[in-house]
Amino acid sequence: MNKNNKKVTFKGNYITLVGNEAKVNDVAPDFTVLGNALNPVKLSDYKGKVVVLSIFPSIDTPVCATQNRTFNKEAGNLTEDIVILGISNDLPFALGRFCGAEGIDKVETFSDHKNLDFSTKYGFLIEELRLLARGTVVIDKEGVIKYIEYVAEATDEPNYEAALNAAKELV
Repeated sequence: MNKNNKKVTFKGNYITLVGNEAKVNDVAPDFTVLGNALNPVKLSDYKGKVVVLSIFPSIDTPVCATQNRTFNKEAGNLTEDIVILGISNDLPFALGRFCGAEGIDKVETFSDHKNLDFSTKYGFLIEELRLLARGTVVIDKEGVIKYIEYVAEATDEPNYEAALNAAKELV
């Protein structure tokens, strides 16, 4: 893995993100993650859609739970041309449990735990914790990254408005 030398903080400590740092106007690398039924899912399965990737460390933390609830609520105001995919290194069972208990039905959640395919291709893997850093990525219908946020402090929420506005502008 290439270290992208990006440093963010997690609970006040500096951490290292590894993988290839994604940038605006890059072609979005295809990746494979696991769905809640342990089925492999690829980014390319959403070709022709605007994709918002909502990346978070662990569904069992308050900020991550809020992030998923917020995006789920906002997804109800979006056209069918926009999908929101939540990605973490949580096991698919934990993601499914949370979504079922919370009524999360508009954000699709996926696990990168098995192969770290997403996190290393986009530079979201926290080397010291094997968790994902918090952030968002917006990909247009042609598969080009149009917005990206690596949240500097993992305990802060992402800029929902900026990510959603970027997605809406692409429809």
